Amino acid sequence: MKAKALWINQIKGLCICLVVIYHSVITFYPYLLEMEDTHSVFLAKCWVYLNLYMAPFRMPVFFFISGFLITRYINDVPWGNSMRKRIWPILYVLALWGVIQWLSLVSINQWLAPEKILSTSNAAYSETTADFVARMGTASTSLWYLYAMIVYFPLCKLLSRYKAVLLPVIMLISIAINFFPTPFWGMNSVIRNLVYYATGAWFGAQLVPWIKTHALRDNLLWFTAAIIFSFAMYNLKINLFLSLLSIVLIMRVFWLLEGKLQPTEHSIMNQLGTNTISIYTTHRIIIEALSLWSLSLIKGDVLSTPVILGILLVYPFISLAICTAVGMAARKVSQRLFSDILFTPPLPVATQSPAR
Repeated sequence: MKAKALWINQIKGLCICLVVIYHSVITFYPYLLEMEDTHSVFLAKCWVYLNLYMAPFRMPVFFFISGFLITRYINDVPWGNSMRKRIWPILYVLALWGVIQWLSLVSINQWLAPEKILSTSNAAYSETTADFVARMGTASTSLWYLYAMIVYFPLCKLLSRYKAVLLPVIMLISIAINFFPTPFWGMNSVIRNLVYYATGAWFGAQLVPWIKTHALRDNLLWFTAAIIFSFAMYNLKINLFLSLLSIVLIMRVFWLLEGKLQPTEHSIMNQLGTNTISIYTTHRIIIEALSLWSLSLIKGDVLSTPVILGILLVYPFISLAICTAVGMAARKVSQRLFSDILFTPPLPVATQSPAR
């Protein structure tokens, strides 16, 4: 990977970490809020609320970078090549891992928590194939990020000539979906985050150089006004402006850190950024098993109170370490043993190299 792209890749590493932590929290701590120990409940609430406050900083920068990285495909690459390289691989991974996640999560729950009432809104908990297909079709899946990538790219490529007019409209839609949601939680997320992908795809080529060259201290007045305005809108349940501000801040920080720390391809954040797809597709399965097992120990009076408090304090970081390690290992196994078929669609027979 070129050195100039390392800082972008490291931001992707940060984003996937935040995604793993998010799922680690929502599958674990809400089930502990009725515990008798007040200290345990306090720690559980802290993680739940912290997770909520991290929402404006988690996915927006992920989508902005995803859009920024496909600018060339939108502007210069023909439709045929674009669809073959940007849509088909993601569709393949979404379909394959949607099925793997569904079969895995249902089996894990039958094994570790047969009494648990499974969600009826997530494709991964579907009871029938028809339910699974219907929920996947409405983005009601933990893999909704991949669904969004499939929708966003052709939409942004098709409408790129009207970007100056359409971006304000997309911003309004992103705000409106918070107050007038669809019946499908995944689709709401897809609609809400389009603005960040479109901003990166349509204007990232201008914004990224601006972020690199404009120091915040030279624009302190405007930056302070932006913070005040963003938090005022956030208090009105409008996250858009705080999310846009977070994109600028996170990218500026990582750009400065690259100049000071000079990261390499082997740095941990870069490795995480390189393996975002494998971590993203595998982590939900690991989290399900880990959370159900941990909850059974905590609620089964197997552990002492100090041990439980210690687990509650650091559980998301333990989960993060396990999920990222498994995700990266899965990619290596897929590459070495199965021609990466778990994360890359197989080549048509006609295009494969003949055996020697």
